[in-house]
Amino acid sequence: MKTLLSRTAILLMGSVLAMGSALASDFPDKPINIVVPYSPGGGVDIVTRLVTKKMAQELGQPMIVDNRPGAATNIGMAYVARAKPDGYTLYTASNTFTTNKALYSDLTFDPATDFTPVGKIGEAPLVVVVKADSKFKTLKDLVTYGQQHKGALTFGTAGVGSSGHMASELLLRAGHFQALHVPYKGGAPAITDLLGGRLDFMSINPLEVVSHIQAGTLRALAVLNEKGTPLLPDLKTAQALGYPDLNATVWWGIVTPSGTPEAVVTRLNQALNTALDDKEVKDSLARLGASPLPGTPVAFKNFLHKETSELAAVIKAANIKAN
Repeated sequence: MKTLLSRTAILLMGSVLAMGSALASDFPDKPINIVVPYSPGGGVDIVTRLVTKKMAQELGQPMIVDNRPGAATNIGMAYVARAKPDGYTLYTASNTFTTNKALYSDLTFDPATDFTPVGKIGEAPLVVVVKADSKFKTLKDLVTYGQQHKGALTFGTAGVGSSGHMASELLLRAGHFQALHVPYKGGAPAITDLLGGRLDFMSINPLEVVSHIQAGTLRALAVLNEKGTPLLPDLKTAQALGYPDLNATVWWGIVTPSGTPEAVVTRLNQALNTALDDKEVKDSLARLGASPLPGTPVAFKNFLHKETSELAAVIKAANIKAN
């Protein structure tokens, strides 16, 4: 009986492996949907369309961008978490993918277990900006004032848990000062209030404010990564200004529902890396102030785990809650 069961198990395993190989060799044989949890025209949407256009050429099938905004990206994530794990429903993950579990107590999914990483697309640094006529001429001015006037400063963001919010919280920790968070429904209204003098500073993607900096209505104090940004080549990094551990970026990557066959994930990863190596894609990302970061699914998984752990600690220490 044991021998019969063993043979049956071997046969079943062989069948599963054969099915997986067949799936991989046939994949894809129809269009692939990729969910963007924001409205069309935003940064995540632009980057997704840029990269998937080249991925589609490599895969030989169209890649259709499906915009599902709302609930701080939780609507889009929940949809993909419930999708069939066959590689035909993907999701563009960005910063909220690693913060929402710590921010929301009622999620119907777990970003850490309900998705399989495909690969990282790239990242762009954030910059700290103030109004041009602000009394804060340098990052040190801002930090020193915050240290000496507890809770007197205000900073705006595109919402609780956004990349700008987390970047500003990291700045507060690095500089050992406090400031009042003022969340908005998007970056544009926050920038308007910064220009109007109703906020003291923001941490934001330079692409959103470079025109104001060039026009002389906003002043950039520092870029929050270790390499700087080509959009503002003369701007010093916070690390060079005395904050060696301060590193904050907006990043993007692709994930698929958990349980997607490994061979399919590998095929998608290969197509993504091929797209990121394309000169047109690299040049377009550079114009956005972004750098492509091709790599393996394992490398992206490790990044997500590290980012989730570190930001959960920031969120807990600052007692940040979204509901």
